[in-house]
Formats: sequence, structure tokens, C-alpha cells
Amino acid sequence: MLPTREEALKLIRDGLLFNPGPWGKHCLTAAHCAEKIASACGDMDVEKAYILGLLHDIGRKFGVRHLGHVYDGYVYMKSLGYDEVAKICLTHSFNNHTIDEYIGKFDVTDEELTIIKTELAKTIYDEYDRLIQLCDCLAGAEGVLDIENRMNDVKKRYGFYPQDKWNSNMNLKRYFEGKMNKDIYLICEKDTFAPGDL
Repeated sequence: MLPTREEALKLIRDGLLFNPGPWGKHCLTAAHCAEKIASACGDMDVEKAYILGLLHDIGRKFGVRHLGHVYDGYVYMKSLGYDEVAKICLTHSFNNHTIDEYIGKFDVTDEELTIIKTELAKTIYDEYDRLIQLCDCLAGAEGVLDIENRMNDVKKRYGFYPQDKWNSNMNLKRYFEGKMNKDIYLICEKDTFAPGDL
């Protein structure tokens, strides 16, 4: 089950009241990219893509956490009955189906980590998981970013960027560009899009 676009926007606004920050605009940009790419693909649900892009980081509502936001978002969306969104909250950070390449602090309890690992192992990725992984990498709080620049920025901030994850993001870009037969930055309006106020 999915919330409507309006319900999803309300969830983000509510989340920002609890934990204000640039993550809200990052989510708006991810949603924009997901909607545009899904539309250009021609065989994807555009509304679903937008909603999943918008809510992939909803776990940030519960405070500043790294790996913890994956757990928080997953559990929160499950509690509301939004299983498809819960799945995206879980999968968006793990391109290659492993938590080993997570960039950031493992700020979770042993119990939370076990749940993440267990649920991830059971999950079969589909095109929406892949789409949001790509859009997460395209989305900045200020607008659409060049993927390689974004990955280099993360590498600079954290001191490393797993090569498998880097390769996976570039493969996702190539995959969706091939499917659309169009340049991803043109489709996502890289030079003109800026997220509005929530």
C-alpha cells in the first residue's frame, strides 16, 4: 500500500517539524528525478516513483542518525501499513544488497542491525528500488547533482567511497539512460530544477 502524493508530502512536512534540515529538499529533488525518469521510461508508475522518492529518507524524522535512519524509516512506514515505502527506506542505501558498503556511522543497536540484515536478505530488488538508489545519488538539497561530483563529495567527507557502490551507481545511470534513450541530466532538468518550499 502507498500513501497518496498529498499524504506523502504531509509526512515529510511533519518529519521536518521534528527534525528540520536540508533532508526535506533532498527528498523533493529525489522525488522530482524519480517522477521524470519513470515518465520517460514509459512502463513505470509515475505517481508511485514520486512517492517512493519523496519518502525514502523519512526515517530522518526521528533525528540525526546515519544507518539508524534506514531502520527508523523502515519501522515507521511498516507501522503505517506502507510496505512498499518501508522497502525503499531499507533498500535505498544498499545498492549491492549488503550493509558492508554503507557510508557513515553504524549508529544502531544490535537488535536494529539484526532487523536490517534479516529484512534486507529477504528483499528482492525491483526497478523501483534501483530507481530510488539512482535518484538518491542525483539529489541534492539545492537541486539535481552530477553523480560523479556527488560521489566525490561523499568520498571527501567520509574519506572513502566503496568502488562497488560507485560502479553500481554508474551502471544504474547507464541502465536508465538506455531505457529512456535520453540523457539523465536533461530528463531530470539538472540545469533548471530547484526544489521549492515544503
